[in-house]
Amino acid sequence: MAKVDIIDIHRQKISEMEVDDRLLNEPEKPHLIYDIVRMQLASRRSGTACTKERSFVSGGGRKPWKQKGTGRARAGSTRSPLWRGGGTVFGPRPRDYSFRPPKKVRQAALRSALSSKNREQKLLVLERLDLEETKTKRFAGVLKTLGIQNVLIIIDGPEEALEKAARNVPRVQVTRWEGLNVYDILRHEYVVFLRSSLERLERNLRP
Repeated sequence: MAKVDIIDIHRQKISEMEVDDRLLNEPEKPHLIYDIVRMQLASRRSGTACTKERSFVSGGGRKPWKQKGTGRARAGSTRSPLWRGGGTVFGPRPRDYSFRPPKKVRQAALRSALSSKNREQKLLVLERLDLEETKTKRFAGVLKTLGIQNVLIIIDGPEEALEKAARNVPRVQVTRWEGLNVYDILRHEYVVFLRSSLERLERNLRP
């Protein structure tokens, strides 16, 4: 079992917590992380780009000139892709870019990303993060005390005060444990768990 320090908002150690080795000591698997990040970014694509092929362009029903005798190249329609105003060849059509790797692959990539942050000592576990009031200034002061800026905070459940106080702070994201994903972990320098959220994640992420 791996051991992680439980700290308070002044970054003082309170206790220790045992966590499954497979959650925070997973070997680095960049190929899985790459696949999952590609999956997440592909799922965000709207896929609404659309061009008109020659069959969708209006007009062009009449042959522009006779087949022979004019000295010009043969033409059957003014909506040929070779003509100005004609259709597009192999242009984009509406499509769904999303794909979904197996659940075991998604979980292995998430464990690998968390283990990487743990090895870099950029994964912190707080006993609790209670704000006296729903104020961005108060929340920013807590981050300054912890000495972190670019951070992903994982909570156990609805934390209205924390979520509202953090939403206007740049480079800070608060998410619930069930919404934790590889892309968000990688694009933040620090990952901060509440103790309760790490316990919930450990129970649900065991291979």
